[in-house]
Amino acid sequence: MTANQCFKLGHIERALGFDGSVLAFFDVDDAARYARLDGIFLEMGSQLVPFSVSSMQPHGKNKFAIRFDGIADEESARNLRGMKLFLPEQLLPALRKDQYYFHELVDCRVEDEILGPLGVINGIVDLPHQTLATMEFQGKEVLIPVHQDIVKTLDREKKKVSTRLPDGLLDIYLKPEESVQS
Repeated sequence: MTANQCFKLGHIERALGFDGSVLAFFDVDDAARYARLDGIFLEMGSQLVPFSVSSMQPHGKNKFAIRFDGIADEESARNLRGMKLFLPEQLLPALRKDQYYFHELVDCRVEDEILGPLGVINGIVDLPHQTLATMEFQGKEVLIPVHQDIVKTLDREKKKVSTRLPDGLLDIYLKPEESVQS
């Protein structure tokens, strides 16, 4: 299984106890949907490695205590700290045609209703109060708020996002840097 066939579910926060258990954070809207997993992929280097789940218990909001087959001690569990967790995309709930998952925007061409073609989305930044898409435009990194008033549509087949950027958004990034005077 490759990363482009999966979605990022969350990450491992830390070892939990002495028996090889880990505390995992699921970065999803409805973590209870994933409360009974038989297996999960861990990102190790540039590879997704499958791990069988031997037990899984809720441990607070969006957190789970997980035991993996073959991870039987605290040191082995500590080595998993910070690793990203992935699941196959087919486990995502189906969406209406006018909805999309944020990760689907990555690698899509951006075409603005007024400004025309702008670039390709190369990442998603998920902040506590806002999600942003990153794109390079005229040699500068630009952050586009992922909001229904700005990101209008996603054409999955054409890998194209239609936007209506707020007036002046690109100008903020294109202004020459002013020198700081002390």
